[in-house]
Amino acid sequence: MKKYIYILIVSFALGACESELELTSPSELTAQGFWDSEVGARTAHSGLYGNLRSSAQNLWLLGEIRSDIWGGRAFESPFNESLIRSDITVATAPFGGWAGLYTRIHRLNDFLVNVPNIDFINEGDKTHMLGQAYGLRALYYYTLLKTWGDVPITLEPLGVVDPASLARERSPQSAVMDLIKSDITASLSAFGSDNSFFEGSRSYWSKAATLALKGDVYIWSGNLLGGGNADFTEAKTALEQIASLGVDLAPSIEDLWGVDNEDNIEFIFALDYKQDEAENFYNSHTGRSTEINPTFNDNGDSMETFVIDGANRYGQSEKTILLLDDNDDSRKDATFIRLYTDDNGGTGYPTYDESAYFGSVFNKFLGPIVGSERIFENDVPIYRYADVLLLLAEAKNLLGEDPSGEINEIRERAYGDNYDVLTHGYTNGSETDNTNAILNERYKEFIGEGKRWWDLRRAGTNYVLDNIEFLSPGDEYKMVLPITTDMIGRNPLLEQTPGYN
Repeated sequence: MKKYIYILIVSFALGACESELELTSPSELTAQGFWDSEVGARTAHSGLYGNLRSSAQNLWLLGEIRSDIWGGRAFESPFNESLIRSDITVATAPFGGWAGLYTRIHRLNDFLVNVPNIDFINEGDKTHMLGQAYGLRALYYYTLLKTWGDVPITLEPLGVVDPASLARERSPQSAVMDLIKSDITASLSAFGSDNSFFEGSRSYWSKAATLALKGDVYIWSGNLLGGGNADFTEAKTALEQIASLGVDLAPSIEDLWGVDNEDNIEFIFALDYKQDEAENFYNSHTGRSTEINPTFNDNGDSMETFVIDGANRYGQSEKTILLLDDNDDSRKDATFIRLYTDDNGGTGYPTYDESAYFGSVFNKFLGPIVGSERIFENDVPIYRYADVLLLLAEAKNLLGEDPSGEINEIRERAYGDNYDVLTHGYTNGSETDNTNAILNERYKEFIGEGKRWWDLRRAGTNYVLDNIEFLSPGDEYKMVLPITTDMIGRNPLLEQTPGYN
């Protein structure tokens, strides 16, 4: 896949539409004969993933930054404090232009309309690509719905565009959800019985990815949009199919992270990074060697040889520190390197000590050292099998079934040889108890992976208000974001998100 990504710059980007639904220039793709051959289609296909990767940081911010994970001590000027505090007004509305997601959708629309008319040497590749494209469009619209609620729907290819016709009103969430479900159905239909990972890579969307998305979507729809048990059952059925598609939990947390582990069995779909091509954005969760070298880790070991040249703009909240303050849980060390101002007489800090705590380096996507440089080329999962298991636990719980089996699979992997069923095992409880246990497990499992805000939202507004200190009763309208006045100025059919007027 990687060899195609930057062909996008030369060819596929000709259809760029950065002002989203307010284009002022037509797409020239069809006029230039771009869609006349399999070569053009494959170039466009690789470009879809370049587009997605360029949205990675926004997707992470949308899915995590408003949660309770961050907002603690950083040793440089912190980023996105207003989002962490949910200090959002019309005047400060973030992510203008719908966070760039309609640019990606426009290109998918072109792909979905034009590729079926192209002859492929291997028609199976074409149908697999179409399954991927429908799945990606569903993912984008799902992100839009979760972020803004009512959003415009556009399905037409760009072609020769009359800018005046691009003004669209916001469609209700029910219509957007219907489209998402329709695209999921179309994706699964295109994949058919093809359970393969395209070109053997989990950096492409797949049937397993569509089924994971379906489980996620149908739980949201069932719990927040009135779909109820019918949707929960659809979610459960989809999620249960994934285990037969060559996906499973990695044996240990250590088998998940690092460039050498990128083809692990747990990743279902991951964003692809490579030195000299593109690096992920997690260097802003690290720091510089000059800041880190004088400190000590929680074992009391000196950090004087640690190599890094990043920034430390996000600090884990004290709530996160305390949640992971369990030396038997392998996720503690796999997630953060805690830094202290001294070595505590050589004994370190096996439990958190606020008075000596300096800050943390995020450890999950900490790339390898090449020469004297740290390279942030770790692939970043969008869905992995731990996600599927805990989504399945959610669906079962909402159906009145026992979710403890899935919860305990995650805990057993996390505790490894330290696992004691009497101490660490979870026993089925009330629906509320189960929901809190699932949320707690997802919190620990997916720190830094862009999940926590969506997890709380999917559980329901009460769970958001109970966990986010910056939101209180009366702030329910803040579950979704406002749009900028500039967006309304360019598209007069748009109305501001209710509650922000």
